[in-house]
Amino acid sequence: MKKESGARLLMLAMLAAGTPAAAEPPFELPEYMVYSPRVALQEPTGAFAMPVTALRYEPLVDVQARNLAEGQADIAIRGGIFENTGFRIGGAVLYDPQTGHYFADIPVAPAMISAPRILTGVGNVLAGFNANVGTIAYDWQRIRSHGELTLVAGQYDSLRGSLYQGVVSNASMAGGTLAADAEVSRSTSDGPVPFGDHRFQRYNVRLQLAGPTAQTDLFYGYQAKFFGWPNLYTPFGSDETENLETVLVALNHRSSRGADGWLEVGAFWRRNKDDYAFNRFAPLGSVHPYQHTTWTSGATFSGHDDLGAFLLGFNAEVLADNLKSTSLIYGRFHTRTYEKIGLTPERIWTLDARRRLTLRTGATCDNTNRDGSAVSPLVEIALDDAPSGGDSHRLFFSYAQSTQVPTYTALNSSPTAGLFRGNSNLGRSRSHDLELGCDGAQRVWQTHVAVFYRRDDQLVDWTFQRGVIARLADPVDISTAGAEAVVKWSMPRCEITLGYTFLHKNADYGAATVAGSFYALNFPKHRLTAAIVARPGGGFELRMDNQARIQEDNPLRTVGGNRAVISSLGLFYRPPHARDLALSLQVDNLWNSDFQAVPAVPAARRQVSAGLTDQW
Repeated sequence: MKKESGARLLMLAMLAAGTPAAAEPPFELPEYMVYSPRVALQEPTGAFAMPVTALRYEPLVDVQARNLAEGQADIAIRGGIFENTGFRIGGAVLYDPQTGHYFADIPVAPAMISAPRILTGVGNVLAGFNANVGTIAYDWQRIRSHGELTLVAGQYDSLRGSLYQGVVSNASMAGGTLAADAEVSRSTSDGPVPFGDHRFQRYNVRLQLAGPTAQTDLFYGYQAKFFGWPNLYTPFGSDETENLETVLVALNHRSSRGADGWLEVGAFWRRNKDDYAFNRFAPLGSVHPYQHTTWTSGATFSGHDDLGAFLLGFNAEVLADNLKSTSLIYGRFHTRTYEKIGLTPERIWTLDARRRLTLRTGATCDNTNRDGSAVSPLVEIALDDAPSGGDSHRLFFSYAQSTQVPTYTALNSSPTAGLFRGNSNLGRSRSHDLELGCDGAQRVWQTHVAVFYRRDDQLVDWTFQRGVIARLADPVDISTAGAEAVVKWSMPRCEITLGYTFLHKNADYGAATVAGSFYALNFPKHRLTAAIVARPGGGFELRMDNQARIQEDNPLRTVGGNRAVISSLGLFYRPPHARDLALSLQVDNLWNSDFQAVPAVPAARRQVSAGLTDQW
């Protein structure tokens, strides 16, 4: 109760600080790198920034982290599990066929990509790949001549640094301008608990040809992460480690074709090497290591075109994967190809000078060479008010089906021995999503409200059964009812973003006697987020992210209870005589909450860091 009271008092104090002084002129701040517009803190405390960083307090996303979100984090949307959420950058649909635990291992600097778009329902069916609930989509940023250096030191011998440089040349080709950017980041720490250390590094380089209506990007990224944490994946009191190396190569081209038309073509190759140790001190050849390497490559083609009588959306994707593993050897296959096509005709009726009615319908077809194909219909009807003076409104109703196939950890783990028990007979899971929502913008306000109902058939969950000391891959039929709302208020001196999510579930595991669920039944019944940015003047800026949650009861959660208030706070100062320089002081887990985001996995402790950023 004292922690929650302290949180409320500090939030009120920050709101008061955001009230402008009548006599003081506003202080012009340089451009602040925004990785997500609905969170306050854009940089982490304990490691360098990754795409997952700005999702930690995102109102529409639940990040279930093991220590650092930048180390290992499961990304859940609307009560889904970590393997129900996909990622996309431009035309590249990023996917790890071994396990969804590595979906968020994206070796891309946030400075190179746009803020995330959280796609659900129809949007997820069209843009997502093998993800039944949601897709987090990014675009490639246009490069500008700009450089930035960040150096940070903190508790537990934590050190991190990042260097980014973008250059736009005077050379032109095919009506576009040539540009390039590069980034390097490193981070080390002894960790807030014994054997909770990490060593991270990332290298990025990108070439770009950008014109008035088109942009082509060629990207290479490498990321290496070693980190340890007790009970990282299992609840047996062991000091576990992960050693990951991820490489991504992507080629992307996007062009606009009139007011309602666009075309995007992408090709990509990803390799992820994983060396997992249940006991970091065990000799080689016993339970260490579990070694896995996955390769994924693919091409996508998507667009939207005005055909006169109606609009047409279309997409086609082809992917192939391959697994090499020392332990995932019990299934029926270790390679797989995927194909997906979709067509969505769209008709618009103009009702009056501002309002229009849009009907979008169609279907997607998913296929693999290891499973049968599946057709997923969709329909959406929306009433829009055309933007006028910054105001706009959209009311929509949609129904969408989606489908996905299991990853290799569920398919190829031993069914009778080991820490993780698989099932080679697992097949496609199917999801049915019904949604009613409203989006709006009016002067200083932005709003989003939606209610939804989703039924998942044969969802693959990881469960615990009494008498079996392992996690088991069990199919479950589960229904989820929920509501979500986001309200953002923006003024020159203050910005506040409030988010709320309500979830309720019913699950049927069939004949399985399940004592506990690590994922499908690990969700917040109520989750409230609050992002606050206050600019009191004089070059100072306060940024604070908060979440309060009431979690569904889970017998696997050992400490911390089901209620938590978790906050992160940052104080930034830009000297008036050197506005390209920023000094920072940040605190993560301000109230030192011990809430277990993943049952049986210890929470990270409070951590303080100080740093400087120089821009040019």
